[in-house]
Formats: sequence, structure tokens, C-alpha cells
Amino acid sequence: MNIDTRPVRKVVTSRAGGASAFPYDSFNLGDHVGDDPAAVAANRQRLASIIGLSPSNIVWMEQIHSPTVTVVNEAPSAPVPATDALVTTTRGLALAVLVADCVPVLLSDTTAGVVAAVHAGRMGARNGILRRTVETMMELGATPASIHALLGPAASGRRYEVPPEMAADVETHLPGSRCRTEAGTTGLDIRAGLVKQLHSLGVRAIDVDPRCTIEDDSLFSYRRAQGPTGRQAGLVWLPRKQTQDG
Repeated sequence: MNIDTRPVRKVVTSRAGGASAFPYDSFNLGDHVGDDPAAVAANRQRLASIIGLSPSNIVWMEQIHSPTVTVVNEAPSAPVPATDALVTTTRGLALAVLVADCVPVLLSDTTAGVVAAVHAGRMGARNGILRRTVETMMELGATPASIHALLGPAASGRRYEVPPEMAADVETHLPGSRCRTEAGTTGLDIRAGLVKQLHSLGVRAIDVDPRCTIEDDSLFSYRRAQGPTGRQAGLVWLPRKQTQDG
């Protein structure tokens, strides 16, 4: 039989192929944005089927743009309350982060057997959510040199326009994030700031999905929609170890 020996799985969804109607069309995975709960449930069931896990083994968060990190050892019956990062050493437990324009960060140290999913919006990134997540992973045995980071699609600096004072504040706490937009105005490139922060922590294995959610209509974007819209998800998990007998 074919045995999948990949040490970690990282997945980022798009908005295509789901059950949700406008303006959440169609693969909306967010249950907090006003979409029909039955459609969201159908989309989450489809996601679980595609990635080969039980829906009960996908851990969701009640994301609040905080710097709070939560370690989970088993699948809870409801979204983990008031947190913006999840960390686990439990195999077969997929950690999920919901985003529209914020940065989904998926982290793994397969040597130590530790993974994390991070919701890095402007405020969370500014207030150290990624740093705290890496530190929590290290408490569980991870080492920065062994951590791989995937930064998913997000609002790009060329399109993410903010007031100058806001950019200055974020730059103070997350150096490397202030930029100029393509219109010549003050902007933020949160992914650039996060990459610089990861480097400062000793993390070198970093991949960045270059897609801009504001520009790419195959992805959900709150800024582009200027109103209600859905959420795509980033997921990371350590597969259960398999044997030749299954």
C-alpha cells in the first residue's frame, strides 16, 4: 500500500467550490461573519473530507486580534475562546486560522513534533503574537533553526494603505512593516515585518505566498469587499504515523 511519509501538512484554502451564497460565495469557512450556518457547516465538512480528517479533529479559534497563544492537546468541542494562535504536539490534530486580509502563519518543527497556526492581523502582529507563538513552541521543545514558517495570502503592502501615524506605530513594534503603496501613500506590509521578526528569532526556513487578498478575487478580502465577506483558512497538522498494516 502507499504510505504518505510527509512529516507535516500545511494547507491554505481559496473561496472556490463551496456551498455559501453571495456575498460569502462560495467556500466560506468563517462561522462568525453572518453566513448561513448550514452552508458553513457543509463547507467545513467538505474541507475535512478533502484533507482526510474528521471535522472534530480540526481546531478553530475565536480570533480577537490579541497576542494570546493557546496550547491544545486534544480537540475541543467548540472554538478555542479568545486566542489568536494555537500550538500542539498532538498528531492528527489540525490547527486552523481564519483570514480575509490578515496574515495566516503556519509553523512547524517536525523534529520536535510541534506545530502552530497564527492569526497575525495588524494589531496581533504589532503586539507580538508571532514572537509569543515561537517562544511557546520552544517551551515544547522546538528550536528556531528547525522551524519552518509559511506565510499565506494577505493584504500586500502595495495595496494596504493606512494613516501615517498608524504605520509609524506598527513600525515601532514590528520593524520592516512600514512601506509605500503603489499609489505613493503610506502603507503596511505586515508579511515583510513578520519575516524580519522571524529572522531575528533565528527562524530561517520561511516561505511566503505572494498573493494579495485585495487584488486576487479568488480569495476573500474584507478591504476589497467593503462589507460582509467570507474567510479562507490556513491549516497545519502532524499526520498520524502509519504502518504497513494501516
